[in-house]
Order: sequence, then structure tokens, then C-alpha cells
Amino acid sequence: MNILASEWLKVRTVRSTYLNLALSLGGILLGLAVAWTAADMYDSAPPHQRARAAVADLEEVVVIVPQLCMGILGALAITSEHATGMLRTSFTVVPRRWPVLTAKSVLVGLLGLLAGTVTVFGTYTLSRFVIGDRFSGVYATPFLERLPTLVTTSLSVPVFALLGLGVGAILRSTAGAVATLVGLAYVIPMICGNLPEPWSECLGSVMIGALPRQITGADLTNSVYGSLLSPSAAAAVLTAYAAVPVFVGTLLLRRRAA
Repeated sequence: MNILASEWLKVRTVRSTYLNLALSLGGILLGLAVAWTAADMYDSAPPHQRARAAVADLEEVVVIVPQLCMGILGALAITSEHATGMLRTSFTVVPRRWPVLTAKSVLVGLLGLLAGTVTVFGTYTLSRFVIGDRFSGVYATPFLERLPTLVTTSLSVPVFALLGLGVGAILRSTAGAVATLVGLAYVIPMICGNLPEPWSECLGSVMIGALPRQITGADLTNSVYGSLLSPSAAAAVLTAYAAVPVFVGTLLLRRRAA
């Protein structure tokens, strides 16, 4: 508990924590702006265009914002201490080292869960209110039917936070960790979407963006991702995205000099 308290003191006394949280929650405003624009375009369109009009689930679009922000927060939680030498002080007080990374994991995971839940559910609520029954009732689905996908989408944010922490511990570089996160969130999915079959479907199925819907068994027909995994396999892959980097980072922290 003392280690957890000291790590919480570090996290809450740096501006980057509040900046990343603010940017994460800013995803709600982004989703609201897109929903408002989409509704306005729908209302001004002729009937034949309305019949073909479609809009994405906006909470699944804007979740990329808190994913990346919380991933950066996780990376900074360890790489900033490498850069300043503060990590040597922490390891002097806690020679076993692994409790330090464990405490950091708990904190960035909880912050990621908070940011993800508020952003996803906030975006869904506002988008449902603004769009209403437009676009063939895409937001008219009962809330309880959408709840599992909303929950799993929210959980992808703390996964990114822990992924950033683990990659930061492995690379010991903020730039390297951020580049890895951006690659996983943006670059690799676009590459997978342009690969020939069956590679596009196979690789697309294990991307983080595909896993929340696969866990709930939701439809991914019109998505750039694949849908080959069972719910249990998708849950295992999502867990591995968070657990494996943190585990490897812990091993390296115990073997390398601070």
C-alpha cells in the first residue's frame, strides 16, 4: 500500500496526467460534433439518399482518442522516470522492483478504465440523443442490447494504458512507446485492411479494434477488421495485449540496470 500511495503521488502531481485525461474525455465532444453534423446532413438530404445513408457507431470511432491518450500516460509513467533518474531512487527504496511496476499497472489501469467508461458511454448517450431514429435506426437499438459491446469497448482503453506501460518499460523510450501505440491503433489496421485474403481477415481478427465486438459476438461485416475468433479467444487476446508487455517489462526491469 505504501508503494501504491507513492506511485499515486507521482501520477497526480504531473500535468501530463491531467492533460491526457482531459484529451481522453474530449473524445465525447468529438463524437457529439460528428453526430450533430451527421444528423444535419441527414435532415438536408433528399429521400433517396436518406434510404442509403449510414453512420458508424460513434463511440467505437472516438474510443481511439482515449486509447492513445491513456497509452501515452502509461508509457510516461515509466519512461519519464528513466529520463530523470527517479527510477533509481524508487528501486533503492524497493529493491525487488516488481512491486513498483505492479503499482503503476494498477493506477494506469484504473485511470484508463475511468477514461474509457466515461468517454464510451458519454459518446453513446449524446449520439443516441442527437441522431435519434435517423440512419435506419442505428441508435434505436435498446440500450441493454448494446451494453455488452459498450463495456468491452470501454475495457480496450485500460488495455492500451497497460500496453503503453509495458512497452515503455521494455523500450525505456517515450518516443518508441508512442510510435508502437500509434502503429497498433492506426497504421497496422490500415495495412491489414489492404492485404489480400486470407491475410487481411486473419491479421485483422487479432487487432485490438476487432476484439471488443468479437468478444460479444457482434457483427463485423462492414468493418475493416476480421472476425475469425470466438468470444473466449478474443477475450484471451485482449488480455494478452495488456499482460504480456507488462510481464516482459517486469522481467527486464529485474535484469537491467536502472
